[in-house]
Amino acid sequence: MIPTLIPGLTKSQADSDGFAWTNGSIRRHGITRMDLTPYRNCLTELAAASGEFIRPFFGQTGLVVETKADQSPVTAADRGAEQLIRSLLAKKFPTHGIIGEELGSERPDAEFVWVLDPIDGTKSFITGVPLWGTLIALLHEGKPVLGCIHQPILGQLMIGDGTTTTLNGRPVHTRATTGIAASTFLTSDPFNFRQRMGPGTNDFLAKAKLVRTWGDCYGYLLVAAGHADIMVDPIMNPWDIAALVPVIRGAGGIITDWSGGSAYPAESTVAAATAELHAEVITSLNP
Repeated sequence: MIPTLIPGLTKSQADSDGFAWTNGSIRRHGITRMDLTPYRNCLTELAAASGEFIRPFFGQTGLVVETKADQSPVTAADRGAEQLIRSLLAKKFPTHGIIGEELGSERPDAEFVWVLDPIDGTKSFITGVPLWGTLIALLHEGKPVLGCIHQPILGQLMIGDGTTTTLNGRPVHTRATTGIAASTFLTSDPFNFRQRMGPGTNDFLAKAKLVRTWGDCYGYLLVAAGHADIMVDPIMNPWDIAALVPVIRGAGGIITDWSGGSAYPAESTVAAATAELHAEVITSLNP
């Protein structure tokens, strides 16, 4: 029987992202054959500890903000939280690798690798806006199998394993929206989006029912929880994406890069509530 693709997924993406082909359909594999319980418990502890560290820094008007080589901001909260997570991981899983935004990589080719973004959305963080979060992901043989989005100010912890996603322990699911015209569309930075889309920006945005910049990782949380339908970012790094893949998929959504290819590693992301909606977004982004 000829395999039938889920709408919005190409065969190359399905293969590279860890899907199996059986009886003309795609089923997820690899994730459910692995007992993730000890890693999930660790993820919860890491989120709690880093949240406790970061929380006192939020809202400080005198917070010192430095500018990195890529012109993005960084604070003591970013660096300190990542260092704390690394120290905890070194005690629990000393043979695991780590890839972090602020402090670089250790054993990135290990079987298990943790990917850390201590504050995803530092621009929001330094301006007192709570639309940021801590991203922690676990890779197994280079594929994201577990991830969390933690917003310690709002008390929200979302964990996904590619099969299920929970928010504060309760399962969440994406909405059933199938068309852009009925969607709530989110993006982190309208200037980056306009630069990538060019003259077609206004035409694309005009298709959506509602357009907002509730972005960075919090936009993906909103999509996974069923509060929004599309989250698009044209510029991404591995630590921005890794945790989002199991979160969005576990909630029933679709996540790829802008061309519909593999979501990790990638330099862009499109997360959508349904396969039909995702397919329409990809077509619209690539006229």
